[in-house]
Amino acid sequence: MKSLITRWHADHVHFSRLLDLLKRQVAEFHDDGEPDYNLMLDIVSYLREYGDRVHHPLEDEAFELLVLRAPELRLPVNRLKQEHRAIAIAGEELVGLLNGIIGDAVIARDKVEAAAALYLAYYRHHLATEERDILPRAARLLDEHDWKSVARSVPPLLDPLFGTVQGTGYRNLRDALNQHA
Repeated sequence: MKSLITRWHADHVHFSRLLDLLKRQVAEFHDDGEPDYNLMLDIVSYLREYGDRVHHPLEDEAFELLVLRAPELRLPVNRLKQEHRAIAIAGEELVGLLNGIIGDAVIARDKVEAAAALYLAYYRHHLATEERDILPRAARLLDEHDWKSVARSVPPLLDPLFGTVQGTGYRNLRDALNQHA
């Protein structure tokens, strides 16, 4: 079941690609250009749909088991779990702003730019910390029984963007990723 570590690492690579794409759109704000708000919304919506509802809950379960094996990781694990919540809240705020813009609400550019920058900073730091400090330890310390328990903790949900079965919901986002590959 160490395939979950492989899956999480792959998710992190995918999330990083999406954050790169979001960063390019945010740069349009800074350059007084017109970002693709629908694309930005698709990025954050995917990260909320898959990241916040599937990826992070599985990690949270693994983190709890990891702390049982390495109690000294309690503080960094608690911080990562708190970051999962902070990322979800920042994503929710950004989705609200983007939906407002798409719905023709007048929203200050700097407010959207700041919300997107905060989301990017939280997510980037979070991914780096997990990759550097936690996933290698989990790979070494958790056993097959632990991984089975983690896998059972969240109902399976297919990845709607990078999974083997791709729906039409993220077609524009998929196209944008292919253009920037």
